[in-house]
Amino acid sequence: MPDDGDTPAGAAAESRAELDRLVGEIRTGLGAAHAAREVALPACRRAIRSSGSSIRAVHRLDPGRAAQLADEAEVALREAQIAVAGFPAVAQAGFLHDAEKEYAEARLTASLVAGDPPCGPVELGVDPASWMRGLAEAASELRRHVLDRLRDGDLEQGERLLDRMDDVYDALVVVDVPDALTGGLRRTLDALRAVLERTRGDVTTTVLQVRLQRALEAR
Repeated sequence: MPDDGDTPAGAAAESRAELDRLVGEIRTGLGAAHAAREVALPACRRAIRSSGSSIRAVHRLDPGRAAQLADEAEVALREAQIAVAGFPAVAQAGFLHDAEKEYAEARLTASLVAGDPPCGPVELGVDPASWMRGLAEAASELRRHVLDRLRDGDLEQGERLLDRMDDVYDALVVVDVPDALTGGLRRTLDALRAVLERTRGDVTTTVLQVRLQRALEAR
């Protein structure tokens, strides 16, 4: 008597069972990936919100609050990173890199304003491309700080901050690789260059005005 698998009906049944098994495995994997995304996405949103608030605290000259908010951003970011660790497609979807970039920007803005050495991507626990974009945007954030210092009459600090903006641009502009590998660093640097030139013009104008005023007062 022939085995069921040797008959057309038996072969069809085996084929259907194999299809069901394969699709079932895929469904299980997709379900796990979806669950990871549902954890990571709100965590990334929290990290981005806390990072933005941290940068605003830096501009308000409240480094303690800025550090606290950056710590909160880090906790949320680590939650997201852990959630998607086994799901590369989810990790590469974009929202995690955005959160890493914003977190790096918060930490690096504080470092640049304080004049401290910047933390690298390994120390911050972020992707190198996210770190570079965060550094470039942190340098752009310095424009607001420069203008605030100029309004306060602290020209020396304004000039120091401008020098740091220059340093960041000079360090990053040599990264000559396709944007697909850097997450669009070239566009971010183009924006930084425009911000840098406007800031340099503002600093130069203010310095010349102050010098002229002092010269007139010395007569």
